[in-house]
Amino acid sequence: MFRVVCALVLMAGLLAFTRSQAADVTDARLKNAASDAEAGNWLTVHRSYDAHRFSPLTEINKDTVKNLKLAYAVPLGGWEPSELGYPTLQGTPLADGGFLYVSDGWGSIYKIDGRSGDRGRVVWKASFDVDHEQLRISANRGVALWENLVFSNLSDGRVVAVDDATGEIVWEKAVATDPGEGFTGAPLIVEGKIIVGQSMGDFATRGFLAALDARTGNELWRFYVIPAPGEPGSETWQCPKDGNPECWKTGGGGAWATGSYDPDNKLLIVGTGNPVPMFDPEYRPGDNLYTNSAIALDVETGKLVWYFQYTPGDYFDFDETGVHLLIDREINGEDRKVVAHFGRNGFFYRLDRTNGSFIGAKQYVDKLNWTEGIDPKTGTPLGYDPSASIQEYVKGIVPRRDGPDRVTSCPHVQGGVNYWPTAYNPDLKLAYGASIEACQDIVLGGEGAGELFAAYEDFQGEGHIFLGGGVAVNGPQKGSLLAYNVATGEQVNEAALPYPNYSGLLATRGNLLFTGHLDGEFSAYDASSLEQLWRVNLGVEFQAPPMTFAANGKQFIAIMGGGGGLEPSKNSFGLSELGNMEHAYILWVFGL
Repeated sequence: MFRVVCALVLMAGLLAFTRSQAADVTDARLKNAASDAEAGNWLTVHRSYDAHRFSPLTEINKDTVKNLKLAYAVPLGGWEPSELGYPTLQGTPLADGGFLYVSDGWGSIYKIDGRSGDRGRVVWKASFDVDHEQLRISANRGVALWENLVFSNLSDGRVVAVDDATGEIVWEKAVATDPGEGFTGAPLIVEGKIIVGQSMGDFATRGFLAALDARTGNELWRFYVIPAPGEPGSETWQCPKDGNPECWKTGGGGAWATGSYDPDNKLLIVGTGNPVPMFDPEYRPGDNLYTNSAIALDVETGKLVWYFQYTPGDYFDFDETGVHLLIDREINGEDRKVVAHFGRNGFFYRLDRTNGSFIGAKQYVDKLNWTEGIDPKTGTPLGYDPSASIQEYVKGIVPRRDGPDRVTSCPHVQGGVNYWPTAYNPDLKLAYGASIEACQDIVLGGEGAGELFAAYEDFQGEGHIFLGGGVAVNGPQKGSLLAYNVATGEQVNEAALPYPNYSGLLATRGNLLFTGHLDGEFSAYDASSLEQLWRVNLGVEFQAPPMTFAANGKQFIAIMGGGGGLEPSKNSFGLSELGNMEHAYILWVFGL
């Protein structure tokens, strides 16, 4: 009876709240975004600061999901290509009071009125004259809301704020201004600050995180992922005097996905990208801090509080920009504040978020050959040698200039779980990841690397892509859906997927998981058994994660689809049967 009364009260609140324009998105609302008071809304990219991507809405559940059908679709623009191809839809729609806020691959913002529940009317579109010819990569992973403003990070390095009522630009600031710099991750609003991450590490830039004043755009602090000489961690960049004496300047470490926030300790927790060049560790010997790490910054000052490096001296492109779940959980009889993370390197990690200390790690991909495991005391990969300038975790499985033409490594260069978001269900106490199950060959320089991948001998300087090699498909390329117990670190369930996942996850109190697929399928799964309960094929490649919201008293599920970017259906995985899929940028909304 109690559950029924609570459900009726919650639905009555949703009806009252979604009949009119919502109130301004205050710091207090963002801090309480996970509460039942905000059940019908999705106010920030991962819905709440803990990055759980969990909704308390229950109208769509294990019993009713079979009746889910298309409510409406909204075509989007932003398909104009750059020199590296088409931009990609990878963002999460935000929702407030029945209004949806989405961005296309070029960072244009759309405000869509979805209050009626049977159509989405574009209220305004804000575009920002991004130069399509000069940029190499264009992706935009969503917008941010605060007070009466809507924010977007642009791939040319600008951050813009527009008026929620009109879509008119209120301010814009050029923040990432060095050659090759730019943004792809969604901004995060914390305590009146916009947190942004410089994304283009692979273009031989120096990754950074910055905080801007949300009202003015003025920069408040900046933290560089790659330390300058003399700064803590700089000793881990042993730049060779006869080759690249200032390798830290082009060292990568891009911060290209949105972090998590612990408001109790005022800690911003963000994953960082790989060192550059990606596949050639001889160009930048050492552990290469603070790449491939979880870093915790004081949100007021931008100072580093702690870090944990997953793969020191990485040469497999195992950057760890993906979601870090913040979970309070009892472990071995002790209450712990946990960071849970599906590492791109193939291990599911648990860290203590108060100090970054290692709790445990378990392999989650089926095939993994780059190390024999994780040291249970330190969390470093087995085979790590603290005295070595270049690591060789497993003999013979490391790129070397004088080594073999190809090195086969597992997991795939894309992961494991890459930047697409994971999720956590606090009722079931399970963490979820949608993964890639694949391997690849790494090719150092030469003809096999491909024309986009400059080797060390023809590197042209900052702003040019600098991977030091390339990759080639090796073997079958599939995916998996995974559920892990955060208390024990053990896998609870796994479901095979026919294709690598590039979408990410949504978890709901209806005990459901939702995700999109490269072949155009959009699916719902039982959150306990991982049994597929519902599916529809929409014919567009899904690289964006789903979300849920309420409007006019009803629950809806939304996802953006359309392909673009590096086009994993055609390039990264060699899925020839998907090679003829066309681009069609659309916001899809489903309801009962």
